[in-house]
Amino acid sequence: MASEPEEAPVAAQVPFSSHRLSTPFPLRLPAFVSLGAFAGGILGLIHGANETGMRFRAENAHRLPKTQTGWYLYHKSKNYVAMLGGIKEGMRMAGRQAFWVAVFVGSEESVDRARGAASRIWSGVRENDDGEIEGASKDFVSTLFAGLGTAGLFSLWNRFPVPTAARLAKMGAKAGLGFGLLQDAVSIMRGRRIGYVEFIKRHTIGVGEKEDRLAAATAT
Repeated sequence: MASEPEEAPVAAQVPFSSHRLSTPFPLRLPAFVSLGAFAGGILGLIHGANETGMRFRAENAHRLPKTQTGWYLYHKSKNYVAMLGGIKEGMRMAGRQAFWVAVFVGSEESVDRARGAASRIWSGVRENDDGEIEGASKDFVSTLFAGLGTAGLFSLWNRFPVPTAARLAKMGAKAGLGFGLLQDAVSIMRGRRIGYVEFIKRHTIGVGEKEDRLAAATAT
C-alpha cells in the first residue's frame, strides 16, 4: 500500500500577534498614511478657507458694496473664493501629512527590524525560528527614535534654526514616546510579548518565557 505523500513544509511566518497593533507593516503603512492625509485635509480645508476669506475681505475693504444685490454678490464671491482656497490648502496639507506620516511609520519599522536582527544575533536564533523574538523588540523605544528622526528630517527639510530644531526634536521625542507607550498597552492587552515587560517580569516576579511556555504546554 503506497504511503500518503508528505505535505510540503510551509515556510515559517511571523504571526500577526508579533506585529505592532497586530497589523503587518504592508497594511499598517497605508492605514496610517490614509488617517494622516484625512486629518491633514480637514485641517487644511478649515485653515485655507478662513485665510482666503480674510484675504478677500482685506482686498475688497476699500470697495464694499452699497446695495442689497451688491452685498449678495459680495458674499457669494467670498464664499466661492474661500471654498476654492480651502480645497487647495486641504489637498496640499493632506499630501504633506501623508508624506511625513509615511516617513514616521517607515522609520519605526526600520528601527524595529534593526533591533530584531540584533536580538536574533545576540540570542543565536535564526530569522524564522521564533517570531516572538522579533515581536518583543517592537516597543516604545523604536517609536521614540522614529519620532526623533522624523522631527530631525522635518527641521532639515525646512531649514529651521538650531533652537527651533532642538525644540521640535523634543516635541517629536515626546510624541513618539507617548504613541509608543500607547501601542505597547494595546499590544499587551492583545497578548503580544513586549521585551522590557518580559524583562521586568523575569527579574521581579520570576516569570519568564520558559515558565509561560511550560504552563501552556501543560494546559494543553
